[in-house]
Amino acid sequence: MSNTAEVFDLDLLLGRLTVLAGRAYSVRELGGGLTNRNYRVTTTDSGPAGDYVVRVSANESGLLAIDRAQERHNTAMAWQAGVGAPVVEALPADNVLVVGFLPGRTLTAKDVADPDTLVRIAAAVRTLHAGPAFTGTFDFQAIWRRYLEVVRAQGFRLPPGFLDLTPQIEALERAMLGAREDRVPCNNDLLAGNFLDDGATIWIIDYEYGGMNEASFELGNLASESGLTVDATQALVTAYWGREDQAKLARARAWSLLARYGWTLWASIQDGVSPIDFDFWSWGMDKYESARSELLGRHYRDILAGLDRES
Repeated sequence: MSNTAEVFDLDLLLGRLTVLAGRAYSVRELGGGLTNRNYRVTTTDSGPAGDYVVRVSANESGLLAIDRAQERHNTAMAWQAGVGAPVVEALPADNVLVVGFLPGRTLTAKDVADPDTLVRIAAAVRTLHAGPAFTGTFDFQAIWRRYLEVVRAQGFRLPPGFLDLTPQIEALERAMLGAREDRVPCNNDLLAGNFLDDGATIWIIDYEYGGMNEASFELGNLASESGLTVDATQALVTAYWGREDQAKLARARAWSLLARYGWTLWASIQDGVSPIDFDFWSWGMDKYESARSELLGRHYRDILAGLDRES
C-alpha cells in the first residue's frame, strides 16, 4: 500500500466555500470513502439551517477513469431524478464537491440481501435509470483494459494467474455481444454503502463513476458488491424488470463476474498510489478469488448457457 501522505488544509478549503461564508459550523468526518474524504458540515449559528457533505477527492483520480466535472453533472441529474443529493457548490481546482446531507441509515451488504429491502432498492435503481441522461459513457470492458495498461506501465502488482484468465473473460464478452441493452443513467458503483434508507426513501449517493451504461451492469455490479447469492440476484433482476427472465439474470451475472475481475485492477492501482489508509490489495484479492473461482467452475458454464438463450 502507498505510504504517500494525504495533505490538505480542511479549514482552508471550508473557508473558500461561499455557502459557509460568515457562518459558524461544526465538522464531523464521515467514513466509507475509498477515493475521497467525506465531512458532514452543519451550520450552528442563527442563520438559515445548512447541512452539507463536503467531499475532498484524492489526486490520483485520473488513473481510475474518474472525471470530476462529469461527477458533478451526474450528481445533479440524480437529484433531478429524485434519488440523489443536490449539488450545492464545488471547488474544482481543489477537488471539492459539496452536496446536501441526506438523513438516513447507510445500508450494509446484509441489508441489501433482505428480500423486502432488495425490492425497494430495485425501485430506486429503476427511478435513477428513468431519470435525466448522464454525461459520459461507462464502458467497463474498455475501462478494465485501461486499468490493465496502467498497472503494467506503473509496475503495480497483479494477482498470480490474473492474465491466464483473460481468454475466459474475452469469451464471456463475446457471448454478451448479441443482446446489448440501451444505455441508461447508471451509478456504476452500487456498493451497499452508497444506499441510504430514511424509512420512506432509499437514496443513492456517490456518482464519481456515473455514466450511461446498461441496466444489467448496474444490477450485476450491485450483486457483486454485496455478495448476493444467485437466488438473491434473481430476485433483484425480477424486481427490477418486473418479470422473471433467465436471459437477463445471465447477463447480470456475466457483468458481476466481469466487474470483479476488472475491479481487481482498480485495487492494484489504489494499492500503488492511494494515500487513504485502507488495505486495497486484500480488498482486490477478495474480488479476484471470487471471480477466479467462478471462471474455472460450473457457474461460468451456466452463465454462458444463459447468454446463449439471450441471443
